[in-house]
Amino acid sequence: MLTTDKSATALDPALRRLLHGSQHDPFSVLGKVIIGAQGKVRVFVPGAASVQIEDNTRPMRRLADTDIFEWSGDTRALPDHYRLHCTDSSGHVYSYIDPYTFAPILSDFDLHLFGEGKHWHLYQHLGSHLREVDGVSGVLFATWAPNAERVSVVGDFNVWDGRSRPMRSCGDSGVWELFVPGLTAGDLYKYEIRHRESGSIHLKTDPYAQQFERRPHTASKVVHANEYQWLDTFWMEQRVHKDWLHEPMSVYEVHLGSWQRDENGEFLDYRELAQRLVDYLLPLGFNFIELLPITEHPLDASWGYQTTGYFAPTSRFGEPDDFRYFVDYCHAFGIGVILDWVPAHFPKDSHGLARFDGSPLYEHEDPRRGEHRDWGTLIYNYGRNEVRNFLLSSALFWLQEFHIDGLRVDAVASMLYLDYSREHGDWLPNIHGGNENLEAIDFVRELNTVTHAEHPGTMVIAEESTSWPQVTRPVWLGGLGFSMKWNMGWMHDSLQYMHQDPVYRHYHHDQLTFGLLYAFTENFLLPFSHDEVVHGKGSMLNKMPGDEWQRFSNLRLLYSYMFTYPGKKLLFMGCEFGQGSEWDHDKTMDWYVLDYALHQGIQRLVADLNKVYCNNNALYKFDFDSHGFEWIDCHDAAQSVLSYVRRADDECMLVVLNFTPVTRKQYRLGVPEPGYYQEILNSDSEIYGGSNVGNDGGVHSEAVAWMDRQDSINITLPPLSAVVFKKV
Repeated sequence: MLTTDKSATALDPALRRLLHGSQHDPFSVLGKVIIGAQGKVRVFVPGAASVQIEDNTRPMRRLADTDIFEWSGDTRALPDHYRLHCTDSSGHVYSYIDPYTFAPILSDFDLHLFGEGKHWHLYQHLGSHLREVDGVSGVLFATWAPNAERVSVVGDFNVWDGRSRPMRSCGDSGVWELFVPGLTAGDLYKYEIRHRESGSIHLKTDPYAQQFERRPHTASKVVHANEYQWLDTFWMEQRVHKDWLHEPMSVYEVHLGSWQRDENGEFLDYRELAQRLVDYLLPLGFNFIELLPITEHPLDASWGYQTTGYFAPTSRFGEPDDFRYFVDYCHAFGIGVILDWVPAHFPKDSHGLARFDGSPLYEHEDPRRGEHRDWGTLIYNYGRNEVRNFLLSSALFWLQEFHIDGLRVDAVASMLYLDYSREHGDWLPNIHGGNENLEAIDFVRELNTVTHAEHPGTMVIAEESTSWPQVTRPVWLGGLGFSMKWNMGWMHDSLQYMHQDPVYRHYHHDQLTFGLLYAFTENFLLPFSHDEVVHGKGSMLNKMPGDEWQRFSNLRLLYSYMFTYPGKKLLFMGCEFGQGSEWDHDKTMDWYVLDYALHQGIQRLVADLNKVYCNNNALYKFDFDSHGFEWIDCHDAAQSVLSYVRRADDECMLVVLNFTPVTRKQYRLGVPEPGYYQEILNSDSEIYGGSNVGNDGGVHSEAVAWMDRQDSINITLPPLSAVVFKKV
């Protein structure tokens, strides 16, 4: 029942503010209140015809034709948390325990840590959480909205009426909280926020929600208590001591929504995906899965990179425990899980973080610092303690609660540079006049310091596309502290070179050799990712020049080059079998092409490359150290041939790459030491779809000095192929 102007003027101003949805302190006027010497109980129940307390012997009086009800009497006779019995205009009776009888729940220490930006496990306090308070079960809601005049939690339980269930302000922390008895897991909710200056109303999802409705709906959902029984204890114990710097790492990048679907074209759930992915990847030899963002996001076409739920696995594929099962199942079969995580920007969706409390809160107010022009998204204000805490808590949440083994941080370059992809005059310099985003630099250093300290053995990998120095060097040495960095320069140079017709490749030989000038300045991961097979760039197969035979040969050669080059490895789904079309997030992969021998050959080669890579420490132990690499000949541009040695301990591998469709016989190479060099991989083998030119399993060295070496081998180089020898 709405208040009339006449009745409103007869009320105390504090109650008028309650009716108008502008009351900043609802606990001062609701619940048990003392007026003079008299005890009262006051409630606000929009739409109620009558309200009674406890045993229906204490009817409440309506105030001035409003939906505010009062009872006067000895409040000491009432329970601390009394029950209200309400009847609506249709005669429906319902009851609930009054939320305004509970004392503050969030501790001053938690609020202090949050204000300092140091509450690493903030997700355990903000958001919605099942709680039992004074023996009463319900849900504690808490959110940060410092510029709000009033914040209410709304849902089915109060017919989404923002006048009902206004929250308690926790002082100058900017945090609001409310314990609502009787709510349970699965209940939907949002926050209705009234800006204190403009009076504008904003209906927002919970930034700290751990579950959401399935899109296109956007409500937050109270999550079940985490009772998942993990089975990966051994994996987690081993991870703490894992020496990933010197171990093989072959990553399969996957978009869960388009990898495979069911027979009706619908999404598979996390559990089915886990079983199918593991069954598929084990024979191929990948030991990590990297997921394009599965953090909740409203738009499929964003691939997850426009995140709205930083603490929630997307409901497209099931419940949070289903995703825990996904990770657990992968760990059971020796496969690590990396999550693509996006702290660089967020979407403008009205239900999300944008102008969360009616003002720029998570984002910079000035669009020259607060908006990505290219992506139509907003940039975090890394200078605010609470914003940094939000992001740091999210990172730790995935590592702690879901046992994620690493985070791949998207678009790091856009975070580091104030003038990233901006026109002159469309950016603001830092306090020193430079283009470095000093607050973002501090944030990524803190991110890496905290995650590595809290979860040793996990990785944080940067997608950073510039020459920013020391991205993967320790913070205490002045670096950014990332575990690894995507080698975008190597990727671009390699693809540009392979795109050339072989007849012209000798003019571009330096594109293959230049990368070794900086290959050991960072801990590099070599990516052929989703970004290279979309937006008109063509599939990996169709980037290759020539007829069908040459395209497949070129692709086999490129993959062999990647798996023998210094750095960890990453392939996007479909690349491992030579997908013909570009990736389309609305469709599954072109699995039908595996009916054809040449595509089977690509897949078989990738499996064998993974096997050779993972089983020979010369190819991985010193990926980030020049001791593991040595040129044999980087100057044979005339014949477009590269040759190099990979070594570790007593193991020596020799790699020779022929980038022309010409068989080269009697090709002599100097070798590090005399002996028999077994040909352990030949990408031209007929089992991969090649012409089967090779060296009959291996060659003996000869005491013929060549290339400033005492011994040499005389080999046959297959066309557009790689041969890998191991000294035995």
